[in-house]
Amino acid sequence: MKLGFHHLALLLLLAYGGIAPARAAGSWKFLQNVGVSGMHMQLLHNDRLVLFDRTNVGPSNLTFPAGHPCRINPQDQWFRNRSDCTAHSVEYSVASNTFRGLSIFTDTWCSSGHVAPDGTLVQNGGWRDGTRKIRLMPACSGSDASCDWTEEPAPVVLAADRWYATNQKLPDGRAIIVGGLGQPSYEFYPKTGTNAAFSLPFLGQTNSLYPFVHLNIDGNLFIFASNRAILFDYKTGKIVRNYTTLGSGGDLRTNPNAGSSVLLPLKPNPTEAEVLICGGTPATSNGAVAAGQFPPALRTCGRLKITDPNPSWVVEEMPSPRVMGDMILLPNGEVAIINGATDGIAGWESANTFNPTPVIYRPDLPFVTPTNRFEAQAPAGTPRPRMYHASAVLDRDGRVIVGGSNPHQFYVFDKKFPTDLTLEAFSPYYLDGSNDGLRPNIFVPSPKDGPVHVAYGAQLKLQFFARDGVPGAVTMVAPSFTTHSFAQNQRQLFLQVQVKPAQAFQLNGGVAKPFPGFYEATVAMPATPVLAPPGYYMLFVVNGRIPSKGIWVHIQ
Repeated sequence: MKLGFHHLALLLLLAYGGIAPARAAGSWKFLQNVGVSGMHMQLLHNDRLVLFDRTNVGPSNLTFPAGHPCRINPQDQWFRNRSDCTAHSVEYSVASNTFRGLSIFTDTWCSSGHVAPDGTLVQNGGWRDGTRKIRLMPACSGSDASCDWTEEPAPVVLAADRWYATNQKLPDGRAIIVGGLGQPSYEFYPKTGTNAAFSLPFLGQTNSLYPFVHLNIDGNLFIFASNRAILFDYKTGKIVRNYTTLGSGGDLRTNPNAGSSVLLPLKPNPTEAEVLICGGTPATSNGAVAAGQFPPALRTCGRLKITDPNPSWVVEEMPSPRVMGDMILLPNGEVAIINGATDGIAGWESANTFNPTPVIYRPDLPFVTPTNRFEAQAPAGTPRPRMYHASAVLDRDGRVIVGGSNPHQFYVFDKKFPTDLTLEAFSPYYLDGSNDGLRPNIFVPSPKDGPVHVAYGAQLKLQFFARDGVPGAVTMVAPSFTTHSFAQNQRQLFLQVQVKPAQAFQLNGGVAKPFPGFYEATVAMPATPVLAPPGYYMLFVVNGRIPSKGIWVHIQ
């Protein structure tokens, strides 16, 4: 029998991880008003979310308790030489839904960051007195209320002013810091030898504001700015490859045109890597917004196999236009596209229409039409508008926590899109109660025992339970530092795994037999730090499309 094209496409759709969800559901849940707008967010391996804003925004809505040191900064444009006793950073506990204020003393406006191999949040750059600062926030333990931000003392500072830069973790444990306003250059942290910035003219030819940077599986860096991309050997300072332009010259994707980008999940022992870039605006939008107009954002995406000798962009199309959206890798290998607007650009009062609809992108579906890999979601509840200066991160439950949004110079609560000081969680469809029987539950290693320490190329033994189905995939996801529509250092790997039914002694004779629903898995860790830079990852067992709650693993 000869299959028609549409019959073949249907069979391929059914073959991918089981049939697609019967309904695009999920839900929204309000978490907390934390008093600070989350321009920047990072989840640490203690399951606490660190978020922070600018320090020169005026008083936040979170006042420090009596006796806590207040901030005095002569360069602060609001307080000048007066005390600011309000917090501009927060530590939020995902498990207990509680929070406390943290102290940042120099300005973190539009800065960048990453998590060091030991789990410390490294945060750098900002504005005015903060442009060269390097700040450290450990993963606090227990109820220690003294655990807080510190700053590297001079002379440990950045070599150049970094405002709107991007950090990318490297295989050797360092990070590269790329770009920033007026900075077509890069540098490294921790510092070794001289403190130097190295020229990268490509950023001067395109755009140095929050370039999209991904570590390729060959150890080079994919760097995208405006509508162009290069493959860059940071060890020699040489451009290895120039990629073709994405779209026409009139479509821009990086700040302030604010599309978003992900390195798509890597397969076991990968030989290929692909990048997806979605949203943005026409170049003409910048002038139109300055004239008081709000033209539609782009609805197109570009997907590029960056490891091919001569790759070309595959253009796809989202269900709706989006600028200032966040793209977050989900535990099952899908991509959530969330937050942002349907018109305008990124900036103060520069967009007019919130995009309330989360979208799921399924990268392993066959390309049938430009739209078939996308599915608009219809979650229960009503999301809060998340516009300019909003952010999003994945948590270990498989939710996407969103926060921030302040499209104004200071905290303003009486305009169309008021400053938002809240956190809320988007639970994708796989967390619906109807999927409880399919959701695996890892019990060895116990999630309560803290992170599991593993070595490159080693094997990790898992035991888990799933009432329905036979889980057959394990993924590990690097938590991201998210700001300005780009989740820096976000990375996901599918791991090589062997799954078998768990054996258990039965009461009738003590014979070891398979125990229904219980499984054992032998998981091969990534072979090299080029695939997975050293540090902390969330590890998930996946049953079809339904992921377990994750456990933390530390690979070093």
